Amino acid sequence: MKLNNLNDLLIHELKDIYNAEQQITKALPKMMKATSSNQLKKAFEDHLMVTEQQIERLEKVFELMGEKAKGEKCKAMEGIIREAESMMEERADASVMDAALIASAQRVEHYEIAAYGTVCTYAKQLGMNDVLKLLLKTLDEEKKTDELLTTIAESSVNIKAER
Repeated sequence: MKLNNLNDLLIHELKDIYNAEQQITKALPKMMKATSSNQLKKAFEDHLMVTEQQIERLEKVFELMGEKAKGEKCKAMEGIIREAESMMEERADASVMDAALIASAQRVEHYEIAAYGTVCTYAKQLGMNDVLKLLLKTLDEEKKTDELLTTIAESSVNIKAER
């Protein structure tokens, strides 16, 4: 795809995010299985449902833009997930593994916050208010998930891992 203007770049970035979200839906069940924390498992389960809604929202964004909803391999997310999977193979105390899972999940969230923040800026610049509204909703969800993970880490998981 040739990038001739900001609209082309927006489409390119949306395809990247679309693929990243699909990769996340495959990774979250593995993370749920690897955690010993019921609170963290619930957070992962809830985020899986939210991620599925975010994929549907992206499909609506593509539709609004007159584009086909398809992904372009997100190598960054692939790397972040590969690193998380590698961590899950480590021999670790259950509470330490939970702390590591939160760290991995927050890497995912931080990537998504950056990606959605960027496409929101592009949509705003291009005057795509309907697209912007949908993308801002997802950006807000990603920030809330990151905050929730921090709360879980600081209130219980990291305390248990410290022992």
